[in-house]
Amino acid sequence: MSVPLWIWLLTGAVIAGFFVFDFVSHVRTPHEPTIKESAWWSAFYIGLALAFGGVVWGVWDGEHGMQYLTGYITEKALSVDNLFVFALIFGAFKIPRRYQQKVLLIGIVMALIFRLVFILMGATIIAAWSDVFYIFALFLLAMAAKTFWDEATDAEETDPKDMKVVQWLGKVIPISDSYRRDHLWFKEGGKRHFTPLFLALVTIGFVDVLFALDSIPAIYGITTEAFLVFTTNAFSLMGLRQLYFLLDGLLDRVVYLAYGLSAILGFIGVKLLLHALHENNIPFINGGENVHVPEINTTVSLLVILGILVVTVVASLIKDRRDRANGQVNEKARKTDYDDHGNKHYVDENGYMIDEHGNELDWDGNVLEGQGGDKTGGHAH
Repeated sequence: MSVPLWIWLLTGAVIAGFFVFDFVSHVRTPHEPTIKESAWWSAFYIGLALAFGGVVWGVWDGEHGMQYLTGYITEKALSVDNLFVFALIFGAFKIPRRYQQKVLLIGIVMALIFRLVFILMGATIIAAWSDVFYIFALFLLAMAAKTFWDEATDAEETDPKDMKVVQWLGKVIPISDSYRRDHLWFKEGGKRHFTPLFLALVTIGFVDVLFALDSIPAIYGITTEAFLVFTTNAFSLMGLRQLYFLLDGLLDRVVYLAYGLSAILGFIGVKLLLHALHENNIPFINGGENVHVPEINTTVSLLVILGILVVTVVASLIKDRRDRANGQVNEKARKTDYDDHGNKHYVDENGYMIDEHGNELDWDGNVLEGQGGDKTGGHAH
């Protein structure tokens, strides 16, 4: 697959343009997107990704088009798992929902930059040493086993505030306890202070590096074309911000997602291992000769990954319906928000923060006067 430099530059410019458009048109003014807004833009970005797949199919060939589609679906599935961690980070730093868009978008751009670096490094390593697929395969199999074990044993989530980089930052820079709208920092008394938004952004950037460690080997298990690896990552990350708000409240209902992702990582690990054996050059394995084992083609990979995702979602929804029928309500699915001082409140059906008596609150957590006047201060939208 030959990709001229101008196509790389044009593709990068188009992707960057969409991120700039996203920021200017949606993120610059703090607000929580509505379900309708999130659904429309999620559909738009998914359609854009599929349209690009059609371009790959038409300009190059069907095989590369299938590789792109399989890679995109895999990366999109893995990115949904990221949303759980984003929600955990926002909860740990008590980020008000109206400010989360800005952190998400900047974090996603950081993730794409980190992944581009890993992609180029991966392409260089693969070109120089094809047996690196053994390492990729073993790493993915280990990640699959860890993901399965953590879910099966209900392993405790790591508190983002306990991360070393966060604790170190808290010691070397002044951190404010409250927010100044969606600013990452502000000046007071001639001194710069950083808000919890800044800490959340740093944490998301650090976590994105960890996510790339299993994401990039996974996509290289589907295609070794650096251009396809980059574009599948880019298009899977585009629209992730809208998807976060669209799936909010539903993420906790997909209870078997971790098992599904474990199966996908394990499958790609096996696929990589078979490919490594087929291209083997390591002396102590079959005398350095190729091992004649069957390889898994792209079409089979696509069908298996889609099948795993369908089974995961259907099984999760069935369990959720049974739990609800038995009166087991998931309290985590109840919507909450934070005021500008980091205090947690429930949100009513109209999108307003409320106290324990049902009184609507403004962004500072104060009860709105009259309850029937101007309520824009505490509205989630």
